[in-house]
Amino acid sequence: MTTVALTGAGTPLGRATRALLDHEPGAVTVRTLDELVGSDVGDLKRQVEGTAAVIHLHTGTPATPLAATSDVEIARRVFDAASAASIDHVVLLSDATVYGAWANNPVPLTEDTVLRPNPGFTWAAERAEIERLAGEWRGAHPGATVSILRPARIAVRSDWLITALRPGATVPLLADEPAVQFLSLDDLASAVVLAYRRGLDGAFNVAPDGAIPGDEVRSLTGAGPKVRLPERVADRFATWRFRSGLGPTPPELVPYTLYPWVVANDRLRGAGWIPEVTNEVACVEAHEARPWATISPRRRQEIALGVAATGIAAATVGAGLLVRRFLRHR
Repeated sequence: MTTVALTGAGTPLGRATRALLDHEPGAVTVRTLDELVGSDVGDLKRQVEGTAAVIHLHTGTPATPLAATSDVEIARRVFDAASAASIDHVVLLSDATVYGAWANNPVPLTEDTVLRPNPGFTWAAERAEIERLAGEWRGAHPGATVSILRPARIAVRSDWLITALRPGATVPLLADEPAVQFLSLDDLASAVVLAYRRGLDGAFNVAPDGAIPGDEVRSLTGAGPKVRLPERVADRFATWRFRSGLGPTPPELVPYTLYPWVVANDRLRGAGWIPEVTNEVACVEAHEARPWATISPRRRQEIALGVAATGIAAATVGAGLLVRRFLRHR
């Protein structure tokens, strides 16, 4: 009988992963490690000793109190405990946000792309630092393997990223909304188990095939009509809405609503992973129906035309203000 150590067992992903492990051929026993914040390396060593692998799915959120132990420090302790217990395989949950959202991102992003989280987005920067620790650990242990999984947006309604990245009311004047990916929780759990079973080594993007165009995401999520504004005005408006409690997207996440960060899944597919749920189905599962979705198509068009006229007027005013400011400072 094989035993694996699992962190984050109480999360939706942890529960889905454990359910799959319970049905793995060869009788896999799961040892859960949920008390990570108060555990030192010695405690963790005793808990992981004798296991075939550590599956590290624990992640905090940006809302985690600053006084709590950081995810980076927890990951460091997990790797140190794995070393002390002579574990030679770790499966690590990272995130596709480590690539950053930039206007010049290739579409799609492959695992060879340099990681460059957007400035100010601490959560993504921490995932990148944890990946760096994973690389150090692997380098210090010849023969050891680390499976690093970088999932797209996970389609769980309670997930903070799903809420924070809902389509906003404004978009830049001269840019299309970027395409978006949504990953089924069960598909991510199957990727975790595959990485453990196959002993995969290195980084692997986890996402369905393709992506959903931005306008289609609005339709699927029941988001309201959009107003086009000059980029700087749109950015400031989104920031104002968040600080006023009217919008879900914090300033550091605005780039992830404006620029592409679509990932390629070829490498994981090549290892035998097959996504069962499409982006579109996962998107609908991740969002509750909103009032806009219940309005008739004709009424939607009438409202959208009115909003578009408002956007043009606002764009004209915004552009005029920017020009006046420029002339004033010459």
